[in-house]
Amino acid sequence: MAKILIVEDNALNIKLFCDLLAAHGHEPEAVTDSRTALDAARAFDPDLVITDIQLPHVSGLDLIRLIRKDDELGRVPIMAVTAYSARGDEERIRAAGAQAYVSKPISVVRFAETVDELLKGDDTPEIDNPESQANQSDESPGPSEAGGEEDA
Repeated sequence: MAKILIVEDNALNIKLFCDLLAAHGHEPEAVTDSRTALDAARAFDPDLVITDIQLPHVSGLDLIRLIRKDDELGRVPIMAVTAYSARGDEERIRAAGAQAYVSKPISVVRFAETVDELLKGDDTPEIDNPESQANQSDESPGPSEAGGEEDA
């Protein structure tokens, strides 16, 4: 069982991520305020951090950079998630220090696979490209996709 910190400001996404992680035998801990995320991470001592990129107060990119600079947390793998994916995001997210990137609406299967890869120590899982088939859908999120909503 891995301890996984989730930094997300959308309640529906928090529930989805926590339920998915718990169903796979992990111990999720959610933080809704990015200003307290670094302290929460130090206290929780996670095996993985999953953070939204579009967060109020401290952006997900800034949070990733802070984690990377932290003596206690610097080696913890990070997975970034965002509903606003654009060209250049992969490079910016990797440059900040995340090992993986999943765009919303998430593919539940791809989300779980990426978590497993990061926990196994594969620090170069495939970045989930918004143009990839795993993320393309002409319909609203169904049972295998969710989390496309963001709070402004």
